[in-house]
This record gives sequence, structure tokens and C-alpha cells, in this order.
Amino acid sequence: MPKEVVRVLKSKRDYYEILGVPRHADRKTIKDAFRRLALKYHPDRNRAPDAEDKFKEIAEAYGVLSDPKKRADYDARGHIGVAGATPEDLFGSIDFEDVFGGLGYDFGHDLFSRFFGGGPRSPVGGANIEVNLAVPLERIASGGDEIVRFKRVEICEVCGGSGAKAGTEPRECGTCGGTGQKVHEEQRGRMSIRQITTCPDCGGRGQFVDNPCPDCDGTGHTTREQRLKVGIPVGVDDGTALRVPGHGMPAHDRAGQPGDLFVIVHTAPDPRFERRGADLWRTETIEVWEAALGTRIMVPTMDGSADTTVPPGTQPDTRLRLEGEGLPEFGRKGRGDLFVRLRVRMPDHLTDEERDLYEQLKAASKRRTHGKPRGRKASGKA
Repeated sequence: MPKEVVRVLKSKRDYYEILGVPRHADRKTIKDAFRRLALKYHPDRNRAPDAEDKFKEIAEAYGVLSDPKKRADYDARGHIGVAGATPEDLFGSIDFEDVFGGLGYDFGHDLFSRFFGGGPRSPVGGANIEVNLAVPLERIASGGDEIVRFKRVEICEVCGGSGAKAGTEPRECGTCGGTGQKVHEEQRGRMSIRQITTCPDCGGRGQFVDNPCPDCDGTGHTTREQRLKVGIPVGVDDGTALRVPGHGMPAHDRAGQPGDLFVIVHTAPDPRFERRGADLWRTETIEVWEAALGTRIMVPTMDGSADTTVPPGTQPDTRLRLEGEGLPEFGRKGRGDLFVRLRVRMPDHLTDEERDLYEQLKAASKRRTHGKPRGRKASGKA
């Protein structure tokens, strides 16, 4: 093996380190780590520039460590021991439905072949569409379908995308022969220079429409508002991009596939709670005497309400934690918590009776303070 190849292999990160598991980790621990990290960096939900590279690194690590033989080779010789593995070797035996089933993401072999050498992708497909969708907390907690509305360009049904009126055909551009390009070749000695530019006559369209279709004004496309049901996974994180294949813009090349629709999930504002991951936050206001003496309050939850104890002597901005009353953890078991921030309301207007009571409280507080024995200060002398 060439020295430069060996050097590159030795510089690669350790697979156990990538997945964050110890070298003695069992198969379930490795599978759970891969599932958690792959969900975090999957390109359908993470739009960060380095997300795809991290996803590829995580997938490669799992492809080796999930297979007993490859893992043994890696443990014995490091990256050199598995240097000859192909994408089929790494992912051919993995049951991705078992690992990611029911979450609505593409984790199949098509995705991995695209990342790890699945060959060229031609012709060029259409552009993707991104749509923001505000999802209420109840739907995030339970999962289910939501309706997304968006505008999408479609091929005109009347002219079939030609742009020409029914019974007519577009006229081919005589300058470029229908290619939309103008080619200029020049021979300079032994060197042949070929310059390709957009056809100046047809503007790159390759044809002229003398009798435009009245439905699309000769463009070959129409814009329509679409309504589509999208499955919301239970506990889906705020900002997650859900991919709906084939619902993006049509390809300019008729042989190309349409782009995809990416639905960006945002948590809809809720008057009861503020969402922070799987945790929920809420502010409750109590009176001064309730803070001093303690009380019980009914706190709204996702499933109803909870009778909650406020202990005596509670200070302003104290936080109470209601364990397990938050949202489900996305892709994992368990739920987040509900945190209640307590604010103490100070009276802005006192009746005569209330003022008398506060004066009595003030006097009692002074007597308690003044009645405490005072310690002597050290003189500093022996």
C-alpha cells in the first residue's frame, strides 16, 4: 500500500470516538449511538454546511463497527484493516428500517450510494422548495398529519410543456439547431479551442413559440397552490427539515426528475408554554402571602393540569420542576420536563386594613431582627 495512502488512513478519526462509544461497547450501544447521531446530522433535517460530511463519517463508522468481522479487522489493524471495504460491503447487510423505521426520513441504500460512490446523477433534476410550517404543540406531542400549503410550478396540462397552442408546434431555432448553444471553434497551431455560449437568437431555449398556449402564455409551465399532508414525527425538533421527494420544482430537462419539498418545522406560538427542546417553560404569578406561607396552584400541562405545591418562603423567580410533563424526546424514549417560573406580585395599592397588617408585619420583623444576639468583633489582640 502506498505510503501516502497509509498516512491518510492513519490520520482518520477513530470510529469509536466518532460514535462516542467505548471500545467494549455492545451492538445495541453502537446502534443507539448511530441512530442518535444520524438523526442529528441527516441532510434532510440539518442544513448546516458540514452536516453531510459528519453524516458520512458517522455512517462509515457504523458500517464497520456493526459488522463483527469488520470490527475485528478494525480492532486488530485500525483503518488499514478495513481499507478495501466498498459501500456495498459497509451497508449491504444493514437493515435501515430496523434502525430508523417510522421516523419519515430517507435512510435507505439510495442515500448511502449517493454519498459513497453511487455514480453520476443525471440528468439534472429540478430545484428544491423550502416551506415553513408552524406546528402546534399538541401535534408535536402526539405526531400525525399536518396540511402544508405552497406554490409549485407545474408543466402546463394543456400544451404538455411545449408552450405552443394546441394544434401547433414550437419552431426550432435555425441558429443553434435547437441546442440553445452557439459553438465557436478556433484552431491555434496544434491547439483546438472550443467556446460554447448561449445562443443569442433564442436565448438558450432552442426554439421559438409562434402561437403561445393561452393557459401558460407560452412558458410551458403554470403556478398552482398545492395542499399536501405531511407526517409530523412525535417530538420532532424545532427547525427540522422534513423531506417530501418529488414535490419540488420540475426539471428544465424533460428527462430530469423534479426536486424535493423540504418542510421546515417550527413550533407554533402557544399562550401556555415556551418550548426549549423537549422541555416546556411556564410563568405563574403568586401573591406575597402565598410566597411567604406556601400554597398550592393548578399548573396547566400538555395532558390537563397538575396540582403543584409552592413551599413556604418561596423567593421570586424560583423554578419548580414537574418531571416528565414536557414533550416526548425525538427519536428516543422518555419525555422532557415542565419548568414553572414563579413571580411574586407586589401590591400596588393597599387598603387601610392591608396597610395596618403590613405595619404589624414590619414591626414584628424588626423585633425579630433586633432581638437576635450580636456577636463581638475580634479585636485582633491576643
